[in-house]
Amino acid sequence: MSKISPKHPRAESLRIRERLVEGFKAGLVVPEGLAAHGRGEAFDYVMGEKTAEQAKKAVEAAAAMLLSAKRPVISVNGNVAALVPDEVVELADMVGAKLEVNLFHGSAKREAKIAEHLREHGAKEVFGVDKKFFTKIEEIHSDRRKVDRRGIAAADVVLVPLEDGDRTEALKKLGKKVIAIDMNPMSRTARAADITIVDNIVRALPRLIEAAKKLSRLNQVRLHKMVDDFDNTKNLKSMVELISKRLKNISR
Repeated sequence: MSKISPKHPRAESLRIRERLVEGFKAGLVVPEGLAAHGRGEAFDYVMGEKTAEQAKKAVEAAAAMLLSAKRPVISVNGNVAALVPDEVVELADMVGAKLEVNLFHGSAKREAKIAEHLREHGAKEVFGVDKKFFTKIEEIHSDRRKVDRRGIAAADVVLVPLEDGDRTEALKKLGKKVIAIDMNPMSRTARAADITIVDNIVRALPRLIEAAKKLSRLNQVRLHKMVDDFDNTKNLKSMVELISKRLKNISR
């Protein structure tokens, strides 16, 4: 990794880019993933690269939903594996979730590399790489349609960080609850999900882990109430208003 001065105004952003480039060189990330990160990074700049209060509320609700789920699954793509491998493994252990590799630009070779990378960071089991367990979600028209019968296909709650709208909508039609991490509060993914955390994944995952630790002491009744009390539409509207306000301040 290149030496990045801590005095640089975008030091953390540059470090994230470096991790993605390393992930690209290792075969975890595809070029399209770099472009997708750039879209999210633009929103993060507007937000001042800080976690908004709206995102903190969504994190609490998301942690409650994961802890109250019977069969939670965390979907992992190349960018997630490159940026937060330790955190995604820790969160899965914390909430009893399965990890499944699921790629928009899929290949058996890249799936295997991502699974191995997760195992190197402590994952005991990774789904989405064994052909004999594959099934398809017909409503999805990308490589993401291929899912593991033991994982996403059987899940009641799916965490889909860095997601595309088609799969989120398809998972909802199948009756699954969806938690999204998306820097764009106006995206189809953000609007279709049950809970959307509008934040950079490198900040969202550690917050989810801490929230899960705190809420793990609560009973199921209280966890379900936290989920029921969360209004995703209202929270997203508040985020859009916040972004609009930030843009107005920047343009002055």
